[in-house]
Amino acid sequence: MSPLPAMLETNRLTLRRFIHDDWLAMHAHYGDAECTRHTFRRVLTEGESWRAMASIEGHWALRGYGPYAVVETTSQSVIGTVGPWYPNDWPEPEIKWALVRSAWGRGYASEAVCAIQHVLSAAGWSPPISFIHHDNAPSIRVALAVGALLEQVVTFRDAPWHIYRHPTQPANPTSP
Repeated sequence: MSPLPAMLETNRLTLRRFIHDDWLAMHAHYGDAECTRHTFRRVLTEGESWRAMASIEGHWALRGYGPYAVVETTSQSVIGTVGPWYPNDWPEPEIKWALVRSAWGRGYASEAVCAIQHVLSAAGWSPPISFIHHDNAPSIRVALAVGALLEQVVTFRDAPWHIYRHPTQPANPTSP
């Protein structure tokens, strides 16, 4: 596998590594009960949000890849994170996404995921999964929109989680 780039660009987004000042924008996600109900199952404090963002940069340091900060190009606002993610208790590497609620429903997650699919394919990765809580209908819609297919349901942290497999031929990365 070849290394992943430090930055990607799509029609409306820049995906880049996180910097220190991004933590407050990410707190808009981590501090929102609706955004975190399927992952952390609670809102995070500002300190916990900083640590969650720092863990993403730590993932880059330890694994050589990780999720990117998603920057909406026009406003230059950080609206979330999308990218490859493989915590030690995950079944295998996944493409994750987590956007602030104000960015939901605009196709940003699908656009960023398609760009990630292309980069991972070009880098020689096997098609990754997305590991999604069974009640997370918005994330399931994103997985289906980018061509991922339900492969199996497993029990994880006392709940059913869906494993969606991304396609071997990446989806079209253009915006809707």
